[in-house]
Amino acid sequence: MNNSMKKIVLLGFLSPLLLVASCGSDNDTPVVVEPPVVVTPTPVNYTYQVNITNLTYAQPMSPIAVVLHNEGKLWQLGTMASTELENLAESGDNTMVLGQSMVLSGQSGADVLMPGASETISITLTDTEPMMMSLATMLINTNDAFTGFNAMDITNLVVGESISLRTSSYDAGTEKNSETLATIPGPVGGGEGFNVTRDDVDFVSMHPGVVSVDDGLSTSGLTQSHRFANPTLSISVTRME
Repeated sequence: MNNSMKKIVLLGFLSPLLLVASCGSDNDTPVVVEPPVVVTPTPVNYTYQVNITNLTYAQPMSPIAVVLHNEGKLWQLGTMASTELENLAESGDNTMVLGQSMVLSGQSGADVLMPGASETISITLTDTEPMMMSLATMLINTNDAFTGFNAMDITNLVVGESISLRTSSYDAGTEKNSETLATIPGPVGGGEGFNVTRDDVDFVSMHPGVVSVDDGLSTSGLTQSHRFANPTLSISVTRME
């Protein structure tokens, strides 16, 4: 086979390959890969409405602390009060209680809750279902009396359901119940609030109530009107969402 014939045969063999190659070049456009669509989950809110009524005759309540938590307690009968609880029970300042590490969400009442008055506090926790709720407030015309509820289980409370309860009063055991004007921070005394020195039994117990000057305690700055009996608060907790 001469060279001319070889060229013709070779061209005939290569032509389909060239055609295929040229056709393939039309598909060289880069493929654009769309990023996956990120779906942001809708936040889940656990919201509770707490209504509190002061049942006492002449004991204002300090700004109320309401906390949601999944561990721990604000107090335990028969054991030493924490510094956070001591501060609240002696001075009415709830800042330290609300700032404890166990607190997942905390809310303070707007102001002092006067005798016979009511207040509603709303508290929300997002994306973490709370297991417990606690509430604490000081009876201001005392040395270190406080009231509230402690580590109440709310896991089974469904939306629209309420829990109603009444609270007793406790003695923080951090300051003697001298009832002197100098040691009572409330409107009756206007005296000292928190004092780091603990001069009482140093454990939490049920409060025996005040004695008052009318009952024979001559150094007391309190009268019979400041006496209180349990219960001291009426409370309802409603799950809103």
